[in-house]
Amino acid sequence: MFARELSPIDRVLVEIERALATSFDAKAEAQRPSPASGLAEGPLDEADRRHAAGLMRVNHTGEVCAQALYSGQAAVARDEATRAQLLQAAAEETDHLAWCGERLDALASRPSLFNPLWYAGSFAIGAVAALVSDKVSLGFVVETERQVEAHLGEHLEKLPAADVASRAVVAQMQADEARHGAMAKASGGIELPAPIPALMRFASAVMKAVAYRV
Repeated sequence: MFARELSPIDRVLVEIERALATSFDAKAEAQRPSPASGLAEGPLDEADRRHAAGLMRVNHTGEVCAQALYSGQAAVARDEATRAQLLQAAAEETDHLAWCGERLDALASRPSLFNPLWYAGSFAIGAVAALVSDKVSLGFVVETERQVEAHLGEHLEKLPAADVASRAVVAQMQADEARHGAMAKASGGIELPAPIPALMRFASAVMKAVAYRV
């Protein structure tokens, strides 16, 4: 059996399928077992459950955005090695997406209703960055992962102490994101000009505020 090289139309169809699956299907399939596997659900009152669910919904939306960002970058990356690295990172982000979806189910909650919007915007940002250059594209990965790592650290402080399952998931996600950022920097990712990280932080703050509630 020989694998056929994907045509531009094939790539578009693949991305459409990926966008629909990521945006509308909370049941992503993980390649690695969830860090929450085997951990007993701690006792949470209703306020703590809603708070934990809001935080994990934000994290789920963040993984939707990560999928879109990496897919947009990989779709137009010039270098095959860069494309392969982006797709590998996206595969690990799928694990995160699945783990967060499982935690939302366990907390009797749901993903953000705005996930299709977050996906479209993140895909466009990734594609534009990759069109500039692979180094700029990887620079977006470096800065994104830096901000996500910090944000996950904040969630480790905010999650209820009794929700050990969610905390285990977030801790593993934080370790993975740090590794993705380090790999992107080692592969030639540049530091982005000062206005861009600030704009990224602003967009992230808006997303987190909305996704926590809706």
